[in-house]
Amino acid sequence: MDLKADALTGGFSEPVFHAQSVFRMLMDCMARPGKIETITPEIAPPMPLGAAAGAVALSLCDHDTPVWLTSGLSKSTAGEWIRFHTGAALTREKSEARFAFMEAGAALTPFGLFAAGSQEYPDRSTTLVIEVARLDGGQSLILTGPGIKETTVIAPRGLPEMFQRQWGENRTLFPRGIDVVLTSGRSFLCLPRTCKMTVREN
Repeated sequence: MDLKADALTGGFSEPVFHAQSVFRMLMDCMARPGKIETITPEIAPPMPLGAAAGAVALSLCDHDTPVWLTSGLSKSTAGEWIRFHTGAALTREKSEARFAFMEAGAALTPFGLFAAGSQEYPDRSTTLVIEVARLDGGQSLILTGPGIKETTVIAPRGLPEMFQRQWGENRTLFPRGIDVVLTSGRSFLCLPRTCKMTVREN
C-alpha cells in the first residue's frame, strides 16, 4: 500500500457512531482514573500509531485542535492520516498542541513544554497520548484522588523513564496541568491531572 492510500484508509467505518462510543469511553475513564477500556471499532491507523491512540485522535481531534507528533510518528503517514480523518492541523510547537501523541519507546518530552492552561482557563491545555508496551505487568503504581474509591493500582509496562517524577511536578500546577492517556494496542487508561501517583513498595 502506498503512502497516500495508507493515510486515506483505516479510519472508523461508521465515523459518527464510533467516535461517539469511544468519546463516552474516554470520558468515563477520565472520571475513573486507572480504569482500562478496550475499543471495539475496527481501526487501522498507520504504524507506529496504535489502534487506541488512533481512536482517541478520531474521537477528540478536529480542525480546532492542533496536534503535535513525536519525530517517529512524523516520519510515518500518521500525521497525514490524522489530518485526513479529522481535519486537525499539525503543529511543531508543543505549547500550541491540544493533543500530543508519542509512540512506544519514544523519549518522554518534558511536560512543561506543553500547554498547561491558565488559572482562568485550565482546560486550554494539552492532552498527551502515550503508547506503552502493555497496560499491565509493569511496576505497580497507586492512584488516589477524585473518581477513585480509596486507591486504584495500575502497572503499565514500558512507561517512559522519569514519567512518575514529571507527573508529580504536573500535579503541583493544579488546576493547571496536562492530562495523559496511556494506550497499548486497542486498550487505554486515563490519568487526569487530579490523580496522585505513588510507587507501591514490594
